[in-house]
Amino acid sequence: MKNRFIEQWIRDYLSERRVRANSLIITVYGDFIAAHGGTAWLGSFIRLVEPLGLNERMVRTSVYRLSQDKWLVSEQIGRKSYYSLTASGRRRFEHAYRRIYSTPQASWNGEWQIVVLPSTLAGAPREALRKELSWAGYGSVAPGVLAHPSADNETLLEILQDTGTHDKVVALRAASLGPLAGRPLQDLARECWNLEAIGAEYRAFSERFRPVLRALRGARTLDPEQCFLVQTLTMHEFRRALLHDPLLPDQLMPSDWSGLTARELCRDLYRLTWREAQRHLMAVCETPDGPLPPAAPYFYERFGGLEREPLETA
Repeated sequence: MKNRFIEQWIRDYLSERRVRANSLIITVYGDFIAAHGGTAWLGSFIRLVEPLGLNERMVRTSVYRLSQDKWLVSEQIGRKSYYSLTASGRRRFEHAYRRIYSTPQASWNGEWQIVVLPSTLAGAPREALRKELSWAGYGSVAPGVLAHPSADNETLLEILQDTGTHDKVVALRAASLGPLAGRPLQDLARECWNLEAIGAEYRAFSERFRPVLRALRGARTLDPEQCFLVQTLTMHEFRRALLHDPLLPDQLMPSDWSGLTARELCRDLYRLTWREAQRHLMAVCETPDGPLPPAAPYFYERFGGLEREPLETA
């Protein structure tokens, strides 16, 4: 039985919030389809996202645009179209969702990654690299110089390879000098990243989704479709806030950082809804070989670990 509060909350959310079809489809592919092989029959995908306010025309237009942007690739088998993640699309998702699902770094050794963009790197390649680095949390510390404390080498190398700039920029590692660290670094963080605006986004997320968590915790049973919709909207909203968050070490952040509360709320909602959401996904989506394959092992590592057995034995 559907929860009336959750049903009304979903309607209110979709009517009050302007949800872009392309972005929402990226959320569904990244959070759900990718872990199950990354391929789905378009007709079944349309049924899956229709309750999110996306009609057939909107979905077809969006997946075409995402194909043009190299996120998705289509294959026609008989009269059915199947859309899959491209290799580059999968890497983009992995960049974003690694930041969402991984446990934030607890300590910082004072090291920075610095990327210097020479003047010889100009035009579209320079802008593409700057945008990718920004999504990965890098901030502009000076014209043509982007930096991040605690960014990992793997992500940086993937970005440079994907943008074809691995031999066009200077990547450096620097370290903060202990006696000069502290308050000046916090001031630099506020100058390079708009922490006030990001914090406001996190607070808005928590205010919007905290009543949903209370309602789900108080429900006797959970409806699979409602769990899918709640999880989708939760991850969609949290991803929007997180993609602006550089995930700086605690030493550089305000003591009352609202991102911590928002992450805990997102984690609790995910852990509460994921089993039923997966049931709904598996019941609706199809591949050329039939139902979606089981989720990849990495799926169960999200948010510090999901209990695997209850879903597979149901």
